[in-house]
Amino acid sequence: MHSREFGRLGTVSALTLGGGGIGGVWGATDQAEAVATVRAAVDGGVTMLDLAPTYGDGYAAENVAGAALRAIPASDVLVTSKIELPEQDGGDLPEKMIRSLHATLKRLGREQLDLFLLHSQLHPHGWTGPTPRTLGWDLYCDQVVPTFERLRDEGKIRAWGLTGVGHPQTVIDAMHQQPRPDAVQAVVNALDLSGDMWLLGGSAEPRNDEIRRAAVDDGVSVIAIRAVAAGALTGEIDRSVADDAPVAVDFARAERFRALAAEFGESPASLAHRYALSVPGVATVVLGVKNRTELAECLAAEARGPLTEVERKALLDLRS
Repeated sequence: MHSREFGRLGTVSALTLGGGGIGGVWGATDQAEAVATVRAAVDGGVTMLDLAPTYGDGYAAENVAGAALRAIPASDVLVTSKIELPEQDGGDLPEKMIRSLHATLKRLGREQLDLFLLHSQLHPHGWTGPTPRTLGWDLYCDQVVPTFERLRDEGKIRAWGLTGVGHPQTVIDAMHQQPRPDAVQAVVNALDLSGDMWLLGGSAEPRNDEIRRAAVDDGVSVIAIRAVAAGALTGEIDRSVADDAPVAVDFARAERFRALAAEFGESPASLAHRYALSVPGVATVVLGVKNRTELAECLAAEARGPLTEVERKALLDLRS
C-alpha cells in the first residue's frame, strides 16, 4: 500500500477504510464480518479508519472499529470521526461537540481522536435556500472553529476538518480563512456524481473539482469520498433502493462507465477506485466496503496502479 502526505498527521495510506460499509449503511453485514474486515484492512496496509456515530444503527461503525482496534496492535492506525450540527436543531454547539467526542472516544477505547470532522454541510451568511442538515457560516466561525481549536490545544484531537459538500463557495471560504481546517472530505469520482449528498437542489451547483483544487492550493489535505458514488459506479446496487433514488438515477447514467470498465478488463468498482486514486492532490480514498471480499477488490485496484493516459482520457470523455 502506497503512503501519501497528510498534513500535520504525517502520512496516510492511499486507501482509508470507511465506516459506512462496516456500519451496514451500504448493504447488510454482520458484526463478526465487519470486525474481520477492519483487521484485514489493517493487515493490508490501511492506516486510517473514517468513522461517524451516525454510520449504522447503535453506533455500529464506531463499535466495530473499537472491537477490532482492541484486538490488534494498532496504535499507529489513524481514526477519524464526525459531528453533525444541523442549525435547525439549535442548542449549545460546543457542548454538543465535546459530548459527542467523548462518547466516540469511549466507544473506540482511545484517549485521543486523530481527526474530528464537521459532518454538517455549510451554507453562507444570509442564506435563504434549503437548509436540511446544514450549518450557517456565522455559527461555524463563531462556535465550531474555536471549539475544534480548543480541543486540539487540549490534546483531545490532533486535527480537524469538514465535509466539503455544502455550498461550494462557503466551503472554499472556510479553507481560505485562518484558522483553516486540516482536512476536507471532497466528492471525487469518475462521473462527478454527488447523488444524495447534494442537499441544495437547484439553488446552487456542485463544484467538487474546484473544492479539491482549492484545498490543495490552501494546504488542506483532501480525503476523497464517494469514489463509487454510493454504488452507482459498481456492477450492481447491492441494497434495496427506490427507482427514483439518487443512486438509482446515477446508476442508470453510468451505463457507459460500466461498458468502459469491461473494455479495460476490470470491474467497475476497481476502475472507479483507480480513478479516484489518480486524481491530483488526493491524499487518501475512502472505501465503502462492508466485507473482506469487497475490500480485497479495492486493495487489488490500488496495487494495480494509477490510470494510464488512455484510461484517464476515456473516463474524462464520459463527462461530455
